[in-house]
Amino acid sequence: MKLVAGNSNRPLAEAISAYLNVPLAKAQVKRFADMEVFVEIQENVRGEDVFVIQSTSFPTNDHLMELLIITDALRRASARRITAVIPYFGYARQDRKPAARTPISAKLVANIIAHAGVDRVLTLDLHAGQIQGFFDIPTDNLFAAPILARDIKEHLDGGNRMVVSPDVGGVVRARALAKRIDAPLAIVDKRRERPGESEVMNIIGDVSGRSCILVDDIVDSGGTLVNAADALLANGAREVYAYITHGVLSGGAVARIAGSKLKELVITDSIMPTEAVKVAHNIRVISIAPLMGEAIGRTATESSVSSLFD
Repeated sequence: MKLVAGNSNRPLAEAISAYLNVPLAKAQVKRFADMEVFVEIQENVRGEDVFVIQSTSFPTNDHLMELLIITDALRRASARRITAVIPYFGYARQDRKPAARTPISAKLVANIIAHAGVDRVLTLDLHAGQIQGFFDIPTDNLFAAPILARDIKEHLDGGNRMVVSPDVGGVVRARALAKRIDAPLAIVDKRRERPGESEVMNIIGDVSGRSCILVDDIVDSGGTLVNAADALLANGAREVYAYITHGVLSGGAVARIAGSKLKELVITDSIMPTEAVKVAHNIRVISIAPLMGEAIGRTATESSVSSLFD
């Protein structure tokens, strides 16, 4: 087995390497003066089972190109099998046609990755489960819920917890986490007037005196979480936490979260945290390296990955 890391999240790749006790393969992934990507695999990979660790996070297109070119380099170096380990799959929010003459970019990107020579994909908390079907190669979609549930049990009062879905579309995800921690469920009913903005309309469920836990797969602008926290507190919640898998946190999101009434936002390191995230007083990062490392190890030994979902 060989592990190859792109530039999107080197600390996570190193943590996975340490978990598996397998050193990262020597590889050079750099830019020419015009920002063209150049890759050189600097050790023998002939006949090897290679795992390329690369989130397609900001800058999304650059990191996607790195993944594709690393894959091509490995294919031409006669790697036996190439698995793309994509903790955060960019373009996942474009999984359908929301209006006339719009693309389904998630399917396009899945096609590109497969045609580049990737044999299988390992990812985490896809925005929509059906994206697995966009790939014409085996795809394992891991869930961060076990890690989030364990952290919640360690840090929050068990008798007063309540899981809250920030919108109707996330109810399935929130219900699954609520079941894991044996907590009731509430829903924030919101209406989005325009892209990037959200307006909270109603709280479905009694949150009075509860420690509310907002659960979602992606936090981008942070507007939904901030508005949901305000609405929950206005409806009698004692305090509001948020547990989100992918901390995209674009634009002024970190400042918005830091200035909000959220007690704490917990995200994973599927996307490399920025300096602003690291110093924010109410943002905490937990690692998915053990989960990803275990899945990689099981894939390499042809063991069951599905048991990780339990």
